[in-house]
Amino acid sequence: MRILLVTGKGGVGKTTTSAATALRAADAGHRTLVVSTDPAHSLADAFDVPLGDEPSSVADRLDAQQIDTQRRLERYWGEIRDQMMAILDWGGVRGIEAEEFLVFPGMDELFALVEVRNQAASGAYDVIVVDCAPTAETLRLLSLPEVLSWYFDKIFFTQRRLMRAARPVLTRVTDLPIPGDEVYDAAENVFVAIERARAMLLDPQVTTARLVVTPERMVVSEARRTYTYLTLFGYAVDAVVVNRVLPDTLEDPYFARWQEIQAEHLARIEESFADVPVLRLRLFDDEMVGEPRLRLLGAELYGDRDPTRFEGHRPFQVIETGDTVRLELAMPFVEAGELDVARDGHEVYVTVGPYRRSFVLPDTLQRREITGARLADGVLSIEFAER
Repeated sequence: MRILLVTGKGGVGKTTTSAATALRAADAGHRTLVVSTDPAHSLADAFDVPLGDEPSSVADRLDAQQIDTQRRLERYWGEIRDQMMAILDWGGVRGIEAEEFLVFPGMDELFALVEVRNQAASGAYDVIVVDCAPTAETLRLLSLPEVLSWYFDKIFFTQRRLMRAARPVLTRVTDLPIPGDEVYDAAENVFVAIERARAMLLDPQVTTARLVVTPERMVVSEARRTYTYLTLFGYAVDAVVVNRVLPDTLEDPYFARWQEIQAEHLARIEESFADVPVLRLRLFDDEMVGEPRLRLLGAELYGDRDPTRFEGHRPFQVIETGDTVRLELAMPFVEAGELDVARDGHEVYVTVGPYRRSFVLPDTLQRREITGARLADGVLSIEFAER
């Protein structure tokens, strides 16, 4: 099973690349599903066919699906939301205001990823290509499973044990709606679904991210930041697709300056992403919509290569050298001033810009102290030694 997360800044051709990649995979003999988790779906426009919430065939060995994120939110979160709304209503918060409190940003798209995991586990497909939302939403989405998993692990199960003990007393002294076991069962099911999706996403042998960029300054800068943040959250990047490159055969004087500008950005892209394949896709003279044009695009993008055979690698590892153990985390494009490392008990927190990730230390490291942290050549090394 292979899952490809295709992401990039809005307007760079992410959906077209997803559709062409999926079609190329299907032509290579893989049972393929291409899924849109972007609330602003455009996958149907790319194939020029109607698509719905369930997979439907668009080509031989290829299905496509535009996930209804609100429907998934209702399925997984509805019972929990209703119980919490009853509590808010008891406290005087009602209606739309209460609903806004109970739906975290990105939660609907998170359950779309749970749907992707379910499709992967069904055995119906060999490859799933995910047309993600633009990068800002994707980063928020990919970090949310870790946040919710932390909440369930640290708070939920303790709260359930306390509530089970206190429920008989509380029901006698207050009319506050007390959540029953069925609500906690529903929440635990959500936790299990999220944990399974998270494990799938963080396995580089199964899931990799593919960045789509155009040779423009702001787009390249955002792609570099995206690469850093994907690395921070443990997602492997397997390739970068550079879209809308002006052909070398173009000799129109009007485009000569644009070719020079693109050449500068292309050189920066090659330098910035030297550790992953960089694939170029020319600017076509037509809209690449519909199966024939998408097939042409996929052929030019991948040539003889199978689009599912690009490898991703784990961006961090634990290395033992004598009495010293190092946690090494790939941090491309990060300057020392942008980085902060802190420890709290059994966890190490790494912060880059507005994003923060916690690493739960294995038992061998929990008994050790951090003796130093160093950033060199795009790798953060955190050293641990015996107390």
